[in-house]
Amino acid sequence: MDKLRDFLKSWPGRILLILCLSPLALLGVESYFGGNVDPNQIAQVGEASVGLSEYQTAVNSRRSEVLEQVEDASLLNEDVLHEQVLKGLIDRTLLEQQAGKLGMTVSDDTINRLLRQEEIFQDAEGNFSNDQFSNFLRQRGMTKNQLFAEFRNQLSLDQLNASIVGTAVYPMQAVSQLIDLQLESRNVWVHRFNWQDYADKVKLSKADIQSYYDANKDTLKSAAMVDLAYIQLSPQTIKVDEVTAEELQQQYEAYKQSIAATDERKVSQILFTGKDAKTRADKVKARLNKGEAFAALAKAESDDPSGETGGDIGRFNPSVFGSDADTVQEALEGLSVGDVTAPIKTSFGYQIFTVTEDNGKKIPSLDSMREELTAKAKEYKRQEIYADKVTSINDLAADGFSIEDIAQQENVSLKRIKDYRKVNNKSALPQPVVVKQAFDEFTIQDQAVTAGVEVGNGTVWLQPSNYRPTKTLALANATPRITQILRQQKATALALKDAKALAAGIKTPADISKQSVSFQALGEINRQTTQLTDKERGLAFSQQAADNGVVAIASETEMGATLLVGDRIKTEQQSPLSDMQRAQTASIIRDNLGQDQLQDYLDYLRMVYTVEINESNMANAQGR
Repeated sequence: MDKLRDFLKSWPGRILLILCLSPLALLGVESYFGGNVDPNQIAQVGEASVGLSEYQTAVNSRRSEVLEQVEDASLLNEDVLHEQVLKGLIDRTLLEQQAGKLGMTVSDDTINRLLRQEEIFQDAEGNFSNDQFSNFLRQRGMTKNQLFAEFRNQLSLDQLNASIVGTAVYPMQAVSQLIDLQLESRNVWVHRFNWQDYADKVKLSKADIQSYYDANKDTLKSAAMVDLAYIQLSPQTIKVDEVTAEELQQQYEAYKQSIAATDERKVSQILFTGKDAKTRADKVKARLNKGEAFAALAKAESDDPSGETGGDIGRFNPSVFGSDADTVQEALEGLSVGDVTAPIKTSFGYQIFTVTEDNGKKIPSLDSMREELTAKAKEYKRQEIYADKVTSINDLAADGFSIEDIAQQENVSLKRIKDYRKVNNKSALPQPVVVKQAFDEFTIQDQAVTAGVEVGNGTVWLQPSNYRPTKTLALANATPRITQILRQQKATALALKDAKALAAGIKTPADISKQSVSFQALGEINRQTTQLTDKERGLAFSQQAADNGVVAIASETEMGATLLVGDRIKTEQQSPLSDMQRAQTASIIRDNLGQDQLQDYLDYLRMVYTVEINESNMANAQGR
């Protein structure tokens, strides 16, 4: 098994793994062997195609990878997942065709040599084994020619990828310049002009609004919305009654099984029968308390044949006691060697027990674990009730009950969200899986209650109504949005005008305190400071100041306008990076450039090879 795992990590093993390609990870293989090729196509790429089964396999594989990284499956955006997988498969097919066109191939001799080096195909002496190779092919339902073809195809892709990504050039001098930029620092003073402070000064006319509407009509659309009624259930909301003694005992038995514990205690007994059994048992118990030997009293007083051997009945076995098993087991709970029980009334009469030998693990008593076991029993009941309730609500939804009736019948609260949005959803239920279900075509048409949708550690049921599709807004409906946009734009322009006017009067540090506004002194900062926004950090080092002077820079920013004043930029003389670290930095930069070049090359191939997507098959594959 370890050999197989190691093989799958190697380059030949990669072709047997079902992988999903991200836009930049183009060296995996998304197909598998052992079945007929599905004639249905998702996409035609030049003279090649992407099959439906190949696509579905890649989607399932990618989904599994993502779900291993996130705890809540409802956070997975299925539409984005399908889009990324399709792009990856098309990218790969484009590269495969181009590699063939460029004559990039690998000989059988090379493949033979590489296969012989794989440990999975070697015997105990490290020699290539034809039997192991044949078994490998047989288990995967493929021929040697199929395997060679896939290897050859993969290696050709490797060659093409290396010829593109590996040729990116970024000289060390440029790397040093980038590093030096990170070492710059200067003293900075800042004042921000909030556009909202200028909003009252803005005057908008109907002509302004009409002009903006005419120029941007295509972008002024309403969001697709529904009114959503829903019920949400989670185990934490389930109220649990007090735990019974039987339920506590069940948890204790489960605990003992979980640690593979068996009762290895040897037990002896004294049995009393007849009308005076209770009286006799009490008298013997009193003698035992005074120190008399259990075995001797068993021989003298027990009405059971085991008395002849001192009461020995062997290893404790609850099944021997039938309906009295729980009573006896409870009496023996926590007893150590030499301990004696009180007289116990059973269907046999009255019995006194002692533990004579214990070869098993020391199991904590139920009483010592009562708090922990009670919590487990409550959680078990909670999960059981929750599962039953989920099933019941699903059945009611399938039978056509309205969400109001379900909420009333199951005694759960009904919640509502008005104007529930398909995009930019910031409601109490923003999870992609919930949004997709709420806007499902059939759900909207039927206006029925959906089946339960798992969200986090709970379940939600939805009933959408009053669906409003996205559409271009009429001028009257778009006016509030346009007014807000134009008001902010014009207010920002006024703020920037004031910022530039102040900037013109600041040439020396002394000028800063003479202005009509107060500046915040940030002290000496570098390009990594968190005191400025991303845009402000770029402005802060965009201009050098004169010797003994300052430079004032005014610019439009996220909140309106910012006026930054900085003294002369200083650069540390000693770089904190070693030569090796600089070389590693250069390598990372080149890799990033190489990936950019690969994307550019793929864009070029999309112009060379026609790419046609079968939208109908795509919709079916996505469950639409």
